[in-house]
Amino acid sequence: MSDVPVTVALRRATADDLGFVMATERLPEHESFIGRWSAERHGAAMASEDFAYLIALAEGEPVGFAILRDLTDPHGNVGLQRIAMVAPGRGLGRVFLASLLDWVFRETACHRLCLEVFTANTRARHVYASLGFVEEGILREVVRRADGTRVDQALMSILRPEWLALRSAD
Repeated sequence: MSDVPVTVALRRATADDLGFVMATERLPEHESFIGRWSAERHGAAMASEDFAYLIALAEGEPVGFAILRDLTDPHGNVGLQRIAMVAPGRGLGRVFLASLLDWVFRETACHRLCLEVFTANTRARHVYASLGFVEEGILREVVRRADGTRVDQALMSILRPEWLALRSAD
């Protein structure tokens, strides 16, 4: 992990990033762990003020993306719809997620950032917990896969006061 950058720069995605987003979410490594949207669905979300697409840059190159939803929620609940890395399992996703947390709580009125993660995705669940996310419960058999099987997801969140406490401890 010594070659993992200490920081990841973030920038808002543009329509020019759509190919990168779709190619990344379609990598075989993500097959069982993240959803895939059509170009039309991504385009509609990118055009909506309720969504933010952020690109992770390491040494100026795109290495991942995240989609935030519910940015206009009047209660300050923002959802992490999707996060995906070009090369998962190398530690860069954790760095990206830490930068993403800082961006969300500094740039939006978010009080609670939540996400759903497949219970079988133990690596992601560990990373989320290591950055302060708390597991709130299990959404039992909430997703039906193409083969008809059903799988569970864990609901996790981090609150602004929790993020502030972690930031002040750094």
